Amino acid sequence: MAANSSVVSVAAAATTVPGVSTVADFSDLREIKKQLLLIAGLTRERGLLHSSKWSAELAFSLPALPLSELQPPPPLTEEDAQDVDAYTLAKAYFDVKEYDRAAHFLHGCNSKKAYFLYMYSRYLSGEKKKDDETVDSLGPLEKGQVKNEALRELRVELSRKHQARGLDGFGLYLYGVVLRKLDLVKEAIDVFVEATHVLPLHWGAWLELCNLITDKEMLKFLSLPDTWMKEFFLAHIYTELQLIEEALQKYQHLIDVGFSKSSYIVSQIAVAYHNIRDIDKALSIFNELRKQDPYRIENMDTFSNLLYVRSMKSELSYLAHNLCEIDKYRVETCCVIGNYYSLRSQHEKAALYFQRALKLNPRYLGAWTLMGHEYMEMKNTSAAIQAYRHAIEVNKRDYRAWYGLGQTYEILKMPFYCLYYYRRAHQLRPNDSRMLVALGECYEKLNQLVEAKKCYWRAYAVGDVEKMALVKLAKLHEQLTESEQAAQCYIKYIQDIYSCGETVEHLEESTAFRYLAQYYFKCKLWDEASTCAQKCCAFNDTREEGKALLRQILQLRNQGETPTSDTPGTFFLPASLSANNTPTRRVSPLNLSSVTP
Repeated sequence: MAANSSVVSVAAAATTVPGVSTVADFSDLREIKKQLLLIAGLTRERGLLHSSKWSAELAFSLPALPLSELQPPPPLTEEDAQDVDAYTLAKAYFDVKEYDRAAHFLHGCNSKKAYFLYMYSRYLSGEKKKDDETVDSLGPLEKGQVKNEALRELRVELSRKHQARGLDGFGLYLYGVVLRKLDLVKEAIDVFVEATHVLPLHWGAWLELCNLITDKEMLKFLSLPDTWMKEFFLAHIYTELQLIEEALQKYQHLIDVGFSKSSYIVSQIAVAYHNIRDIDKALSIFNELRKQDPYRIENMDTFSNLLYVRSMKSELSYLAHNLCEIDKYRVETCCVIGNYYSLRSQHEKAALYFQRALKLNPRYLGAWTLMGHEYMEMKNTSAAIQAYRHAIEVNKRDYRAWYGLGQTYEILKMPFYCLYYYRRAHQLRPNDSRMLVALGECYEKLNQLVEAKKCYWRAYAVGDVEKMALVKLAKLHEQLTESEQAAQCYIKYIQDIYSCGETVEHLEESTAFRYLAQYYFKCKLWDEASTCAQKCCAFNDTREEGKALLRQILQLRNQGETPTSDTPGTFFLPASLSANNTPTRRVSPLNLSSVTP
């Protein structure tokens, strides 16, 4: 989806905020710091607190400026001077969330700043009423039709102003937000791109644009301004699109040019490692971040996810108590407490805290997904489906919600449905073996065995997290009486689990040795069969079969039986196995396409 071709020309003609300009690169960090301090003040004046905080944090990570280089705020225009009394009063009402009152006193003001605050107050008033009505009248999972009634009026007024080229960068940002809320995605993207040209320093416009981009192809067609802010945007969008290698390169570059003390960049790097499941690295970075910024709450729900995966109960408990002391009514705090109860298998309590998070912010993605997981644990599939669907409405790029829907429909024994959802998850995470294994299982249930084999092989090729792809592929070959390929898969599986040194499920290890023992026995390869049979004796479920096979081998050897000449010539036998040795030689890859379905 391309931005309007007229974006640049419109941007050039649009009214910009006085005194705000940007440099294209990072050659002058002092100038960048001045810009960040300036935009932090301008966004704060307009009630855009998150953008102000982001700019201030980034400015704090750069060296301090001497007094002589500190810039005064932009001078007031004639219109600003006329509206200063009304603006000052309205801003006081706005700060205490009396939005209708603020809008009332700003009605008729002509300055850009007062006009923005007037329209923004009306927008936030509508949002507040919508959220209040949602909390009062609906359960946490009910599909309500509650809308912000102010949106359509705001769109008409802002559109008229836009056509007259009367919107500055902040006005364009608000117009884009209104369009997005009305699901006019293409128009919203065009307006946000225009906003980044008119006011490149406003992080909020970049962030809104990021939320509307669904893939890398879409990103290529956007006509974005050549400014240093674009580097932060690209790093963020790469993280969101699961292009983690590119994201980490961007963040490393930002650290190298002088932003090494930025807590925002450090937290984004930790999130990136979390997304590629490099849990140790992510935990290490989050722990370091907590030392630097002990009262930080942003991203702590992601940190708690990592502690949950590692079953670190005491650390998760400490984090939950600590965040409660800082601010118990933040969505991140509620999610951390929910994860803590989930780890203790108190799923009803966990779901309650995720519901609390959603009452605080109904568009908080992580809470919807986590609540879906809790309902899955409680076997409440209909509630889980609703929660996952809400998560997808908030962010269509959330692979966890797509994957969760696939799991739910798998429980309901609806393979065509779960195939669709697993495919969507796989498109978002093409190199995640869990998605590929799930897809393979779906194809297997639908008797599409060729596609199932492709999925299992691809899962192994990209790095099988759960070490199950080869076993499933081997069993599929067994089912199709393709004994040679099944044996190759089991050999690869044995090699992999021993080379990584992990403790694995004995059931699958014993299954592999049992099959190989029988395979070699049929081929009359007594040494290999005997070694595999001895391995079987180490497991309870295959001990008797292993002993029986060893007796048969001994009997046949005593009778002078020799290996048959029909042993498959293309099959590479592993190195000699003993009680303490495992195969080390790689067999040739299976003749399967690595193209994913």
